[in-house]
Amino acid sequence: MAQLKPFRGDYYLWEYVPSLAAAVIFAILFLGATAFHFWKLWKTRARFCIAFALGGLFEVIGYIARAAAHNDTSDLISFSMQNVFILLGPILFAASVYMTLGRIIRTAHGEHHSLVPVRWLTKAFVMGDVLSFLVQGSAAGLMASGSNAEMGKNIVIAGLVIQLIVFGFFIVTSAVFEVRMDRRPTGHGVVDELWRRPLHTLYVVSALIMARSVFRVIEYAMGNKGYLLSNEWTLYVFDSLLMWAVMVIWGIWHPGTLQGVGKRGCERLELRSTGSM
Repeated sequence: MAQLKPFRGDYYLWEYVPSLAAAVIFAILFLGATAFHFWKLWKTRARFCIAFALGGLFEVIGYIARAAAHNDTSDLISFSMQNVFILLGPILFAASVYMTLGRIIRTAHGEHHSLVPVRWLTKAFVMGDVLSFLVQGSAAGLMASGSNAEMGKNIVIAGLVIQLIVFGFFIVTSAVFEVRMDRRPTGHGVVDELWRRPLHTLYVVSALIMARSVFRVIEYAMGNKGYLLSNEWTLYVFDSLLMWAVMVIWGIWHPGTLQGVGKRGCERLELRSTGSM
């Protein structure tokens, strides 16, 4: 029977014995979703969704490592791997979300409605995402050591706050674009409606990732002895389930048709939409 073991002396990596069943279930769920996204990536050639598919791969690796930790809670490698990969996976989801907005705006011929110049839009948000990735990635390993665990926790919180700020501004930018488009449509026929569903998908996915990030900030702020880090069910409800929902929603309403942007891309979209009527 699995037991909670100290990593060194009286320092424990875990506050509980991680559930093997829960880890295996979510590893399978994320594996299925990730395989589907790689298939969509191959089918649509939407390279801006590569980061999203890789985020799913991060989740799979994270939950496999979590399952491995069930039988040895003193193992530093499995603890660090599940911590790093589950923490960083959603940042890769966010990267594809950011890159999609620019394509939506170009598809709608709505560059003049964008709060941020389109030529800087993707770069600005992805750079913020990369910064959050680097900050959280550099700190996740520190959390495994007793002496630097507190520093690592604070750095992770800083990375999550960066992600929340960037996401907040991203949602504002998206909403402003939609309001301006409603007030002054660009008048390009069927293209005027092709951007709306992907934009609403961005809202839903962004809200789920933000909710997960808020949970993580509160979780780390409460500390290792806090309720959230001491009770495993909270991770699966407020992180695992939300991120799997993100993958399902993105897969059902996949923005792969937006990979052809600009005039030629819009012509293809118009023809595709007309041909399906």
